[in-house]
Amino acid sequence: MDMDYTALRERMVAEQLEARDIVDSRVLEAMRKVPRHLFVPPELQHLAYHDGPLPIGHDQTISQPYIVALMTQSLQLKGDETVLEVGTGSGYQTAVLCELCKQVYSVERDRFLASRAATRLTDLGYTNVEVYVGDGSQGLADMAPFDAILVSAAAPSIPGPLRTQLAEGGRLVLPVGDRTSQMLVRVRREGESWRIEDLAPVMFVLLYGRYGFRKER
Repeated sequence: MDMDYTALRERMVAEQLEARDIVDSRVLEAMRKVPRHLFVPPELQHLAYHDGPLPIGHDQTISQPYIVALMTQSLQLKGDETVLEVGTGSGYQTAVLCELCKQVYSVERDRFLASRAATRLTDLGYTNVEVYVGDGSQGLADMAPFDAILVSAAAPSIPGPLRTQLAEGGRLVLPVGDRTSQMLVRVRREGESWRIEDLAPVMFVLLYGRYGFRKER
């Protein structure tokens, strides 16, 4: 059965985003535009616009549309920013960021996921993104400073390198907590201090790396 994905996106935006607290018109337009169904496995495409996360393989997920929109809105992007994304995953959040800023640098620890996401983003025509394989908890010092940083996996605490790679006035949005309880927070750099706000309780996969969780053997 053929599905009208454009209509499903419109419904997703109206019922899951506008009906809640997503008010940034640029974020809403990006969510209307990016074809989420192309970032999930073919057998799950009929669920792509449902109100929840979906598995993408390799023990990773594509986040619930509302959470993608909330995290993106919390970055307060205007269009001229350089953004670091930690946790490329499927590349969906990456595509949304590409719609909203000047340049995206995305880091993914899983080589297969990074390669697949990079190919998908290229196929969709995004030219303002570079995908790297590495430990995202350490950021990308060579490309810093960043106007905004988005982390799509939960860290036990706010990674020090990500704090220091924020530009003055920059915003870092990430989930912080453990395997069972996490809080989405926004960190704003003000000189050599960082203001931290709690945004919402969430549940993400874990951020592994030097400044994240250690992989269980």
